[in-house]
Amino acid sequence: MTDILWQVLGGALSLLGIIGCMVPVIPGPILSFCGLLCLVPTSASPSQSTLIVFGAVTAVVTVLDYVVPAVGAKKFKCSGWGTFGCAVGTIVGLFFFPVGLIAGPFLGAFVGELVAGRTTDQAFRGGFGALLGFLTGVLIKLAACIAMAVAFARGIL
Repeated sequence: MTDILWQVLGGALSLLGIIGCMVPVIPGPILSFCGLLCLVPTSASPSQSTLIVFGAVTAVVTVLDYVVPAVGAKKFKCSGWGTFGCAVGTIVGLFFFPVGLIAGPFLGAFVGELVAGRTTDQAFRGGFGALLGFLTGVLIKLAACIAMAVAFARGIL
């Protein structure tokens, strides 16, 4: 009975982790890893090496989540205003799910670039770079969370 409760909690956290990959305020990889940790007190406990590897993956992906969008913005010569606009657009975009998840970061960076005095063409490039960085970060988080969900499912099946 206790195993089932841990498995249900772990499954819920794994699912919430995958959702959190697309919603910036939910720490997806951390929740997915916690879902995997829920298996530790059960008969489906993952190996120590599995936990160490996924713990390291979670730490790296969490750090990359902050670095990758900035790198994408920098590659396309996005200003600080554009990067700030991308962050604001991402949060505002949540209220216009699902289109807002894509349009929000782009429009926020685009407006930020215009505020910084950039031309429309430069603002478009900066917005595209910020969006590309954001989407790359989402894909990296999603890959990590799906891998942890697969490890979780293998443990309970």
